[in-house]
Amino acid sequence: MSRLSAALAAALLLSLEASGKTLQGLFRTEAARQENGQFITKFMFQGGAGLLVCRLEDPGPAAQRESRLLLFQDLDPDLDNLSCSQRLGKAQLTVPLSLEEHNQTVPRQFAATVWQVLYADRYTCQVTGGVHTTSDPGNESFTLLLFNADSAGNPLDHFSAEEAGLHGFYFLLLLAYFIACCIYVQPLYQALKKGGPMHTVLRVLTTALALQGFSALCNYVHLARYSRDGAGFPLMGSLAESVWDMVSQVSMLYMLLSLCMGWTLSRGRKPQSRPLQWERSPASTAVAVGGVVTQGALLLWEQYSESESDHHSYHAQQSLAGLLLIALRVGLALLLASVLYQIISTERSTLKRDFYFSFAKGCFLWFLCHPVLVLMSAVFNDHQREKVVTMGVILCQSISMVILYQLFLSRSLYWEVSSLSSVSLPLTMSRANHGGRY
Repeated sequence: MSRLSAALAAALLLSLEASGKTLQGLFRTEAARQENGQFITKFMFQGGAGLLVCRLEDPGPAAQRESRLLLFQDLDPDLDNLSCSQRLGKAQLTVPLSLEEHNQTVPRQFAATVWQVLYADRYTCQVTGGVHTTSDPGNESFTLLLFNADSAGNPLDHFSAEEAGLHGFYFLLLLAYFIACCIYVQPLYQALKKGGPMHTVLRVLTTALALQGFSALCNYVHLARYSRDGAGFPLMGSLAESVWDMVSQVSMLYMLLSLCMGWTLSRGRKPQSRPLQWERSPASTAVAVGGVVTQGALLLWEQYSESESDHHSYHAQQSLAGLLLIALRVGLALLLASVLYQIISTERSTLKRDFYFSFAKGCFLWFLCHPVLVLMSAVFNDHQREKVVTMGVILCQSISMVILYQLFLSRSLYWEVSSLSSVSLPLTMSRANHGGRY
């Protein structure tokens, strides 16, 4: 909600920081004086011919105040130790604001570079207050547009370098979801309708996959609009990251922990005549709920800490909450590994060992893809890291769901294994309740 509120405030000309690159707001003389230059936004240019366009509603007062935009490459924190005039003098580009529209070409760079935009005027470096009268409060409405070069070399692309390619990725992802839905929706519906030992798992898997699809759809709608106007639908982007994706994550975590802790905590304690269903013992429920609550709290904390950064930073893991989230997933993966090692090392049935190995692959891929991709992204350039993590996590988690679908939907594997064992597998089949046939 904080990201949504920031977007609405920008639309009302009350806020200047935004992730969209068609930016509306106010140049404020007093803010520029207090901050030694009012921060407006930042944008990563690809390295080709970029363009900055600034439109003013009333250029007359801006010209009298000697208003200007200052562009810095990777604003150095050491500049804060300089005097106001020295700090502003370090700008690589200066754009005087005296006309209704100003077009400033950003010079070519060897690599993608972050540029930060600050506003200053003749009063910015004055020490004393009261620099403007009530009739001239020093507030100037503006519209700022930033462009990268498109495939034809024309400066018409609203996406900054770290966002380039995400629009096409979500389109292909939705296309894959649509094709898979057309192929598998009927068999899945029949399996859910019949019930059976894997009914609860399939229901949770389907819910998590549907939520992931909603997240991809919201991101695509937001980015499709963003590609045209540089603003998009911030509400859709916020829903994708703060609601659908988050609920999908906690749903999968609850299911996996319930299964793992279910047969682990009760393994060998139940009689052969009582087949193990979805485990709801106090111990397993406490572990599952505790893991879900911890991950949910870390996801919310991460969203809050990243609320002022560019959108699509959900998978970047650059905050303390993100690092703790990675540590949680690694810890859960190690817990699962120790449990499965004990079970597989004592299991003599090849069929049941194959079941455990397949289940372990799906779980490890879900838990470890994020930490591994964050580590791997360190070898990429700054503008590529976020895309590598974002795309990689979505693809790996989708593959993990496919593996688990095949495992629990396959009659040939789960049917055979659950028929052989009634205490060592999660959600095993009760032949007394299900008539011995799925």
